[in-house]
Amino acid sequence: MRITLTSLPGVLILTPRVFADARGRFSETWSRARLAGAGIDLDFVQDNESLSRPVGTLRGLHYQSPPMAQDKLVRVVAGRILDVAVDVRRGSPSYGAWVGVELSAENGRQLLVPAGFLHGFVTREPDTVVGYKCSAPYAPDCDGAVAFADPDLAIDWGIDPAAAVVSDKDARAPGFKDWESPFDYAGPLPWEGRA
Repeated sequence: MRITLTSLPGVLILTPRVFADARGRFSETWSRARLAGAGIDLDFVQDNESLSRPVGTLRGLHYQSPPMAQDKLVRVVAGRILDVAVDVRRGSPSYGAWVGVELSAENGRQLLVPAGFLHGFVTREPDTVVGYKCSAPYAPDCDGAVAFADPDLAIDWGIDPAAAVVSDKDARAPGFKDWESPFDYAGPLPWEGRA
């Protein structure tokens, strides 16, 4: 597993080694024991999968607040996305900063989005399937969203925000400056700076 730092401390790109032959390919997408050696010791308890039919489907920016905050490991099973994480830990040196990474079935990259970060993605191919591991189960009372097209965040999704295909929940999400983050910065994450 190759671990690559992003411009946002704590958010990592994990790229599994791929073994290919005439039959196709194989890769180990997660190994708790291997990644614990890199300081990434997470206990994933739930796997989710979404299918987004049209190009330009935008899901986000989502979070789950404490005590049910989630670390997520996101990968694309079919298709291609721009995956985005935003640091919303109050007091963090990178508060409000975002990073976007292209994930696809072809490149095999995965994005590790720690608790305390908003998460969202936009599809770049039709019939895109995204799978992600979560470190806490879904808790509707802790579920929330922030407006994906908020001008204070200025995320470049690569599409006209007015053309995005979004849920009613995401369309009604509050703006960044009107939202109070439930997350506090507690110092660097155990895996920050390791690659």
